[in-house]
Amino acid sequence: MTAILYPVAANAELALSRPLGRAARESEARRRAGEAVVFATDPVGPAFATRAAALDAYRGRVDDDRTGATPDAEDRYCRLVEQVADGAPRPKVLQPSYADGHRWPQPQKPTRTVWRLSVSYWRIGTAERPLEAPQARAARKSKHEVDPDTLRAIARAPMRAIKPQQPLDIGLFEIRPPEAPHIVMPDE
Repeated sequence: MTAILYPVAANAELALSRPLGRAARESEARRRAGEAVVFATDPVGPAFATRAAALDAYRGRVDDDRTGATPDAEDRYCRLVEQVADGAPRPKVLQPSYADGHRWPQPQKPTRTVWRLSVSYWRIGTAERPLEAPQARAARKSKHEVDPDTLRAIARAPMRAIKPQQPLDIGLFEIRPPEAPHIVMPDE
């Protein structure tokens, strides 16, 4: 299996047009950039009203299910994402209604969405950094309203635990033999 070769650049636009090189792993990207790198995924380019228009504009860069065309395995660092259009009303948070034998109310009319190209790349560490996301549980329990940009940053960030995971306990039917306490054996 061939690894994806992600571009090394200061931002997503440069990753598409003039990358410093391409690398599958962080160590390779760090050597190409000559400094620290961070893996990032950012939207780039104009917004398209339909998926078909976006597929036509980015032919050869993304999988096209209409024609079956796909980029090479190492070139799969771009994908199309659907986003809520700027100025469109944000979907409201629904609460369960438990009415008429249904848990959820009727769905709202869909908001206007657009399609954009999302590029995954190795961002140079000294480049402008995106918004730092707080830990999701802490943001949810805070009394302050979370703005949409922070919410997007939380969704893109890897999950972070509140505290480090504790060592696993021994199960009910497992023992540590006296001659080898570093081994856990099933007790029959």
